[in-house]
Amino acid sequence: MKSATAFAPASIGNLAVGFDVLGQAIAGPGDRCTATRSTRQGVTITAIQGLPCAVPIEAEKNTAGRAAQSLLESSGAGFGIELVLQKGIPLGSGMGGSAASAVAGAVAVNALLDSPLSVKDLLVHAMAGEALAAGGVPHADNIAPSLHGGLTLVQGHESPVVSSIPAPTGLLCVLVHPHLQVETSVARALLSTSVPMDRVVEQLAALAGFITGCFRDDPGLISSSLGDYIVEPQRAHMVPAFHAVQRGALDSGALGCSLSGSGPSVFAWARADDAERVAAAMQAAFAAAGVASDRWISALDAPGARIES
Repeated sequence: MKSATAFAPASIGNLAVGFDVLGQAIAGPGDRCTATRSTRQGVTITAIQGLPCAVPIEAEKNTAGRAAQSLLESSGAGFGIELVLQKGIPLGSGMGGSAASAVAGAVAVNALLDSPLSVKDLLVHAMAGEALAAGGVPHADNIAPSLHGGLTLVQGHESPVVSSIPAPTGLLCVLVHPHLQVETSVARALLSTSVPMDRVVEQLAALAGFITGCFRDDPGLISSSLGDYIVEPQRAHMVPAFHAVQRGALDSGALGCSLSGSGPSVFAWARADDAERVAAAMQAAFAAAGVASDRWISALDAPGARIES
């Protein structure tokens, strides 16, 4: 292949109970990257299209470009790469936009290699790109679901192990994006470096209950576990009307509702019959605060990255 276009979906990081370890792919929004073989060595980004955003065009400063560089250098390919990046995920949205770009870049370049890597082995190269957006410390909670799809658990940072979590039946995910931005670096800077022991125990119990609920296909256990006792209280003030949005979701039947990643997007899990009502309530709460929003309703086992052409 001389050229390939890859699509990588948006994702939700943390999923309330699993800070930096849980993630979920979202069907609908995503980033695309077209990679073309070039006689010029290295990686060059020739265009950035789609949503208006201030994304660096220098490959070494761009998450898609850096992921492509990592893979190309590792493979020892005797050619260069030209990239065209099409952004479909707003910056600072809490929807894993930087991760999606990195994944799309890695998947597109991989398709051009004489000996393509497995999806599992692409993770570390996509993480090299995501590290740019994470202050040099790569986190795979958005990378893993965008690459693999579905619900994922990530263990470790340097050489993470990704495990799939079964999607409970009869449930959907509602994702609402207010037309606001929250910089991940700013949101991380807010977090305390110490956490009271009782909060840690409460969060660990919630994480265990949530994962057990997914494996048992138990909506009741998921609902009682889908909460964030450590990070959400420190970040909620960054999203106008967050508590009203959360209350609207829960009052409309959601099993749980919290920030998507570091926000400002907010997600909820709901039974299929309640999903539309939950989405409407969340958007109404944002609208009452004078904030416009977009929303998506996604299956919990949404597909991961793919080659489109």
